[in-house]
Amino acid sequence: MSPEKIYILAIESSCDDTAAAVLENDSVLSNVVATQKIHEEYGGVVPELASRAHQQNIVPVVDTALKQAKITKEQLNAVAFTKGPGLMGSLLVGVSFAKSLSLGLGIPLIDVNHMQGHLLAHFIKNDQEKELEFPFLGVTISGGHTQIVKVTDHFEMEIIGETIDDAIGEAFDKSAKTIGLPYPGGPLIDKYAKLGNPKAFPFSKPNVKGLNFSFSGFKTAVLYFIQRETKENPNFIEENLYDICASIQYTLVNILKDKIRKAVKETGIKTIAIGGGVSANSGIREMLLDCQKRYQWNVFIPKFEYTTDNAAMIGITGYFKYLQKDFADLNVTATARTHF
Repeated sequence: MSPEKIYILAIESSCDDTAAAVLENDSVLSNVVATQKIHEEYGGVVPELASRAHQQNIVPVVDTALKQAKITKEQLNAVAFTKGPGLMGSLLVGVSFAKSLSLGLGIPLIDVNHMQGHLLAHFIKNDQEKELEFPFLGVTISGGHTQIVKVTDHFEMEIIGETIDDAIGEAFDKSAKTIGLPYPGGPLIDKYAKLGNPKAFPFSKPNVKGLNFSFSGFKTAVLYFIQRETKENPNFIEENLYDICASIQYTLVNILKDKIRKAVKETGIKTIAIGGGVSANSGIREMLLDCQKRYQWNVFIPKFEYTTDNAAMIGITGYFKYLQKDFADLNVTATARTHF
């Protein structure tokens, strides 16, 4: 690591959270997130509303991040931002702000891949007992992504497995919607699953070759199951809510577990690091810790503040790019779909 103090302002605006963070080298000085509540009444993120809210939030969020970090904007060495993937309108707000700040302060601009950020969040300096070392298998699980990534260096990442349709986070949320839970339903399934029998209602797991995933069939299976059961008993969901949630979670966790085990077997890599919003799920965390004991895996689970979209993960990625002098020019723009 570089001995000098490098201050990086990071901006994350890929979906519906406006976030800013300030890092001093690999340490987080501030990590501010403004969550948009307006989407709850629509049962999902509305892109146009999200971009408008980002425009309202970005200046106060950045201002708060600088104040909490106790530094001025003139002390910044670079500004990092999420280039993609994400919602185009939301990304453009962050890109435009970052460009303006970079130009105004005369400091480097650093573009960051959102999904790399989720994995590199594990390199943020904290009080953890062990340090993540290369190579490792990164597992990114969120509302928009489900990937298994072979990581051999900070910026040498190869996707060896990914969903061929929907992401695991969407499977949680859509299943929750099917049983009448409000958006976002994934955390509620996790909460109620702790109170139910995970083997009460067996759902079949999709048979997908290799290390890829598929969750669209699972969502359909849950829908047909609920339609069938509520036709027989209109109170079925109310009477069996905890068992339904436990069974949904059990199946999704085991789909993930099977693929990770297969990836470990194929690559010989036993170090696993998860990232993304769904990595906050207690069932997935418990499964990985159990596998750590059972199969001698070396498991890394992020702190809760680094699971959902946040700017600290963009900042740490930006820091490593800064050390390599990997800067963007002012022609850079957002990319809704982007790969490593």
